[in-house]
Amino acid sequence: MKRKLIIPSLLLLATLPVAAQKLVVEQTTVDVGRTGYEHPITAVFKCRNKSSKKLRISQVKPDCYCVAAEYPKGDIAGGEQFQIQLTYNARQLGHFNQQAAIVSNASSKPVYVTMKGVVLERYVDLSANYPVAMGELRLDKNDLEFDDVNRGDQLVQELHLYNYGSQNMQPNLLHLPPYLTAVMQPEKLAPGEEGVMTVRLNSSKLHDYGLTQTAVYMASNIGDKVRADHEIGVSVVLLPSFLKQVKNPPHIQLSDIVNTGESVLQISSLQMFTNGLKISLNKSYLQPGESTKLKITAYRSDLLKVRTRPRILMITNDPQKPKVTITINAK
Repeated sequence: MKRKLIIPSLLLLATLPVAAQKLVVEQTTVDVGRTGYEHPITAVFKCRNKSSKKLRISQVKPDCYCVAAEYPKGDIAGGEQFQIQLTYNARQLGHFNQQAAIVSNASSKPVYVTMKGVVLERYVDLSANYPVAMGELRLDKNDLEFDDVNRGDQLVQELHLYNYGSQNMQPNLLHLPPYLTAVMQPEKLAPGEEGVMTVRLNSSKLHDYGLTQTAVYMASNIGDKVRADHEIGVSVVLLPSFLKQVKNPPHIQLSDIVNTGESVLQISSLQMFTNGLKISLNKSYLQPGESTKLKITAYRSDLLKVRTRPRILMITNDPQKPKVTITINAK
């Protein structure tokens, strides 16, 4: 008779290694670009305690007195994210490459991070004019709105770009839909150079009137892959055409929604510019003098995540108000 070998579960558990603290740095080398002489510049390293145990950093040791370090001084809980900052005093012209050792109870060996960049004798920092950071490329905005578009219009929007890094760039837009084209001028941006990306809308290629939304993605160079944090939102509002003149046209009035005109008012489309809203309309066809109510429900937790103003678009057959935009002031 064969016997089975049974090992007590407690014995198995005892042989497993105990999980140690683990310090993970998202990006160990940060290129901070350019700065002026004696204009200190800071690199931010995003870190995480990727374990279930408390992490404590005993010190961050730069390899030069010219770098100051900031880091959490207390215990860092398991799974918690945190930052370490290195600030270079920029008192020497030219390229710099400074390293620092992160000493902690996560390991017997330190974790090393590096900041690099260049100090120029004459340098004008234009980053304040370009508040949107996409890697080392800075933009003046990250959304494009083509409003009140009529079929056949050829409209343009501009994105202003600034190369904040230390290498040449060739910016381009990825995932352009058929109704959009983009041209960069100049085609390549040297470090510290500004440029303009002209985005052109061909409205004849839009599928239907009302709101059309999409996302395109900024790439610093040809061959770059799509990155979610490089997203640029694009919205287009195409108005209906009124080829036939109505003798007694409808007219919409917004308090309640009332047809104050002399023919049937049609609300042909209700669309939302953002998530976080729920809408319902009792009637979409209103006889002269008839009214209806538009119910709007706002979800605060969802609205906190959106980048643009929460709005509702209404398309009607009122020649004077073919497009009605309702802005939601949710706090």
